[in-house]
Amino acid sequence: MNILIVDDSEDQLLVLKAILNEKGYKNIILADSAAKAFELMGLKSKRKKKDIDLILMDIMMPGVDGLEACLKIKKNEELKDIPIIMVTAKKETDHLQSAFQAGAVDYITKPINVTELLARVHSALRLKREIDSRKERERELTEMAEQLDAANKKLTRMSYLDGLTNVPNRRYFDEFFAREWKNSIRVKGFLSVIMIDIDCFKAYNDTYGHLNGDDCLKKIARTLSNELKRPRDFLSRYGGEEFIAVLPDTDEKGAFEVANRFLQKTKKLKITHKTSPVSKNVTISVGVATIKPDGKTKSNLLINEVDKALYKAKQSGRNCIKTGCRS
Repeated sequence: MNILIVDDSEDQLLVLKAILNEKGYKNIILADSAAKAFELMGLKSKRKKKDIDLILMDIMMPGVDGLEACLKIKKNEELKDIPIIMVTAKKETDHLQSAFQAGAVDYITKPINVTELLARVHSALRLKREIDSRKERERELTEMAEQLDAANKKLTRMSYLDGLTNVPNRRYFDEFFAREWKNSIRVKGFLSVIMIDIDCFKAYNDTYGHLNGDDCLKKIARTLSNELKRPRDFLSRYGGEEFIAVLPDTDEKGAFEVANRFLQKTKKLKITHKTSPVSKNVTISVGVATIKPDGKTKSNLLINEVDKALYKAKQSGRNCIKTGCRS
């Protein structure tokens, strides 16, 4: 462990170093002033600082004395846990109360009593080891807590995501829609919902197999998600080959524009569907419904309206948009 001795007397520095070296303390660092000590510890320069485990600090030094130096060190977050033993002449013991108030843990008097010095150094270094051990345990516990928190957040995200398409699932939709319904009531704003169904998807699966069917679902989910431009707009997989989008603060015209982008972007994917009676490529049917919720209206009314609109789109030959607006 590294011991820093700070004293303006070269003789005192050498005496303390010799005593400590003889008793097996080999990593001794000397500083002839508080300023030099600050430099070694990285307080006054950008040079790599020395790792210090214990400081022996003379109280009476020219310039910055031991008390002021102790205060400065203890105010530094990285250095505050280093034990400081004050070194004082017997006639200076009236300064000790100030030294302890400044943060010193112990003191020794001059002339140096070797037994006393070694006992106090041993005690201070043991304290430093205990502090380091506690800090390491705290660091490990903090790291474990952060890892656990991250894992819990990941599990929560996973529980809300559809495993195939990686968009939110029906469970998350129910929670999100309930929140946005209440918020729309509070702000007296429009709330729009778009329901999307992949046309003739069973025929697609039968023709191309379920792996290709899964790939088709992923591509369409990604395409629909990319068309939602605002942070609060929301898309989830509603079930099977159905998706549903929630557009807060969006009237019927705005919702229809988004629905039309859904329709056109899906066509541009040009996913071949040779058994579809609608088109040679995969298409979607889209229902749109808009409402300005109030405290008297049930939220399932909007879901029923958009479901009816989607049904009308299917009945009208698919590959189109139908609306069911209530305000």
